[in-house]
Amino acid sequence: MQYILALDQGTTSSRAILFSGAGHIHAVAQREFEQHFPQSGWVEHDPRDIWSSQIAVAGEVIAKARLSTRDIAAIGITNQRETTVAWDRRTGEPIGNAIVWQDRRTAPFCDRLRAEGAADMIREKTGLLLDPYFSGTKLRWMLDHIDGARELAEAGHLAFGTVDTWLVWNLTAGAVHATDPSNASRTLLFNIHTGDWDDELLELIGVPRSVLPEVRASSGDFGQTSGDNLGAPVPIRGIAGDQQAALFGQMALDRGMVKTTYGTGCFMLMNTGTQPVVSSHKLLTTVAWKIGDETTYALEGSIFVGGAVVQWLRDGLGIIKSAPEIERLASKVEDSGGVVFVPAFVGLGAPDWDPAARGIIAGLTRGATASHLARAALEGLAFQVADVLDAMHADAGIDVPQMRVDGGASANNLLMQIQADLLGLPVVRPETIETTALGAAYLAGLAIGFWKDIDTLRLQWQEDRRFDGGLSEKAIKAVRSRWRNAVERAKGWEVSDES
Repeated sequence: MQYILALDQGTTSSRAILFSGAGHIHAVAQREFEQHFPQSGWVEHDPRDIWSSQIAVAGEVIAKARLSTRDIAAIGITNQRETTVAWDRRTGEPIGNAIVWQDRRTAPFCDRLRAEGAADMIREKTGLLLDPYFSGTKLRWMLDHIDGARELAEAGHLAFGTVDTWLVWNLTAGAVHATDPSNASRTLLFNIHTGDWDDELLELIGVPRSVLPEVRASSGDFGQTSGDNLGAPVPIRGIAGDQQAALFGQMALDRGMVKTTYGTGCFMLMNTGTQPVVSSHKLLTTVAWKIGDETTYALEGSIFVGGAVVQWLRDGLGIIKSAPEIERLASKVEDSGGVVFVPAFVGLGAPDWDPAARGIIAGLTRGATASHLARAALEGLAFQVADVLDAMHADAGIDVPQMRVDGGASANNLLMQIQADLLGLPVVRPETIETTALGAAYLAGLAIGFWKDIDTLRLQWQEDRRFDGGLSEKAIKAVRSRWRNAVERAKGWEVSDES
């Protein structure tokens, strides 16, 4: 029996998961690595830590499963998407730390581009909002601030990549410098309509084409590992950014299918088919994946604070000792007793996009208890998801039959029931919630015929539990109106000293 090895490179840890032909997890290995915060608003990783932790868990998971390299049919890679790495092509050595997707140092440059009227053109070509979140402005910062970087680029010696590209370069010992469209579409440099790097965007942001990787299909040939890495060559055949990989792993392959990943934040993606949908509600238009010559697109909504609100109740307030306790505490009451919790700790994401918003708790009375607050926290997460789904429906005009869910907080049955009640739609949790790694494995396996076709994969997706909504339309309207009232009060809270 052979297996597909999925490399899941995340923001705080690197994981390796072996999947069988039935799509089941055979073994898992994980290793955390150090985070660096050199200044306020700056977040960095040492690219060598990313690589060393990822190759270490790849070897570890094979050993744990008592397998050898010849038992691995192919490798699929999924990754934190906008984190930016640059290295010297001649030595393979990074020219500095990776700038992580959370980093905000390029906000002044984004403000300058916005003042110059570039935001609409960028949005039209890339589907993205002009924001430091994306990797193009991070790369520009490296070229401007790291000694010798611009000179290396002009001499053709500098290579840029998101984390997938950095891993492929190292796995292949520098033989392949490539990415896939799902990651390329997160750079502000890639035209999602032409499927290529865009010269006008490159000139605007100040990035030479010579540093960029080749863009290959998400399910395709990314070379093979060198013998020095895993002991024998293994084909690398699949790449997708983490959220797009989760959409594929959820088998959300048809237009209108939606998945939401409940992690520290929440990410919702809707498959919009072979045509990109331009959002008028501050959602992102992105490439989901490319298989063969066909590109699939998605709408994406990001919620900044998801499971992090539970961590705050545990670490900040101390009303629970562990995250799973929130379900028991919140279940002691039938509703929040009128308490509304807007967890805008770092501003609001989609569809409001207000960085000046701050968290508020409203509707408190003398009868409010820790249980009401816990329930309001879960409801606040579910309300945010409902707002994003409304925006997607308005943008795409597609009726959504159900919402598929994954991520750590999707194990909270009360939260999932609250979510279904607010949406008035079935919320469906799969048996395998490691959908990000599974999506990368599926893309790799399809490319080598490990799985015959996509219809074969559809049959592997199995439902663990379905939550059906039980609230009337009148009740949904009433509670969501109260939520929106609280959101408006949370907006614009962080006022500039100059005002």
